[in-house]
Amino acid sequence: MSRMHNPAHPGEVLRDWLPEDMTVTEAAQALQVSRVTLSKVLNGKAGVTAGMALRLAAWLGTSPDVWLGMQTQWDLWQAEQNSARPLNR
Repeated sequence: MSRMHNPAHPGEVLRDWLPEDMTVTEAAQALQVSRVTLSKVLNGKAGVTAGMALRLAAWLGTSPDVWLGMQTQWDLWQAEQNSARPLNR
């Protein structure tokens, strides 16, 4: 499986999906999460959890797999960039 080069954090993608006139507070209320929680995801300071993926999927009409897949791709890319050196077999 080929991984995307420098994939976007799911929060960055989510920012593009939010209506322009919707505040973070309003979006957090719609998702039934705290404003701080949503803000951390939107700013790339926290990842999309399984629970958040379920909420996003229900709210946006997507699949939770979309959000978890984005998070996994981002996490893997970050881990590859931050690894000191490859492990030997």
